[in-house]
Amino acid sequence: MPHDVISTCPVCASELAVTRLHCGTCGTTLEGDFSVGRFGRLNRDQLALLESFLRSRGNLREMERELGISYPTVRGRVEALVRALGFGPRLETDDTEEPAQASEPAAGRSRAEVLEALARHEISAEDAAVAIRALGRTDR
Repeated sequence: MPHDVISTCPVCASELAVTRLHCGTCGTTLEGDFSVGRFGRLNRDQLALLESFLRSRGNLREMERELGISYPTVRGRVEALVRALGFGPRLETDDTEEPAQASEPAAGRSRAEVLEALARHEISAEDAAVAIRALGRTDR
């Protein structure tokens, strides 16, 4: 039974290179330095999130129900997945959401409440950081 290809070195966490490919049917073997590709670098959790994203046709509310996690957590994980795929952070000018939604986790919450929501996995670490930064701006 074939195993999944790992893409990071278990010793130093550097990216591994595939150096040999073999066809089990005809016996052809290729040797060289091959990349595992963008999707091959994702861990199991990231692949599961990507599969959920595709199943839901990009509907984050559907992903929220399927995965049993909060909407802000889904958003944070999708953003982290986008970065893991090498697409970089979204530009502020490309943001189609209203600014109020971006700080939704902080709405009416104190710093302690944000940290408690993070501990309960109701929001992602990224959303908690955004919320705490937003609280800092309003306290000045």
